[in-house]
Amino acid sequence: MPPRDPEATKARIFEAATQEFAAYGIAGARVDRIARNAQANKQLIYAYFGDKEQLFHQVLEKAMVHVAAAVGTDIDDLDKWVDQHVDYHRDHPEFLRLLMWEALELGQEGASAGETRAGRYLEKKTKVDSAQRRGLIRPDLPPGHLLMLLMSLINYPSAVPQVRGFLLGPDGDPEQARAVVKDAVRRIAAPGDRPTGDNG
Repeated sequence: MPPRDPEATKARIFEAATQEFAAYGIAGARVDRIARNAQANKQLIYAYFGDKEQLFHQVLEKAMVHVAAAVGTDIDDLDKWVDQHVDYHRDHPEFLRLLMWEALELGQEGASAGETRAGRYLEKKTKVDSAQRRGLIRPDLPPGHLLMLLMSLINYPSAVPQVRGFLLGPDGDPEQARAVVKDAVRRIAAPGDRPTGDNG
């Protein structure tokens, strides 16, 4: 019998748990099903990760590490920035589903605030602030608000594909949708001549 490989087992559990939580959320997920799909002992899951909610937080934290490695935070090139996000959500639809389940079941108070995640969002805001100071994007909105606005344009169609289908049709051209988002992001973020006003 080959020796047990704890890291390989953990990787299988993470993969199975990611798919399980993306499909069923925390309440609907079943540890038995995760263990079966991961070809792992159910007791190992509890030993490695704790209870089901603890496992969810660790799955989401790992997903954050993955997206951080795949999608840059440099917003200087808006088209490239949009492309990276659109491509990631196309290839990893489970990511936004995990975030939606977190919002539905845990809310703001129960949301995972791991070090990697907090640092990631701070880095994003810092990059927006830097681009604003260099005159590359509009300076009249606080970085967090501008980032939320741009991310909403990119994420919403992937987060609610049923709405996208109703509005654009089941066979809507994804490249046309991408071009529309890019154009909207450019227009919203363009430096232009705007009053600086109160950013508070």
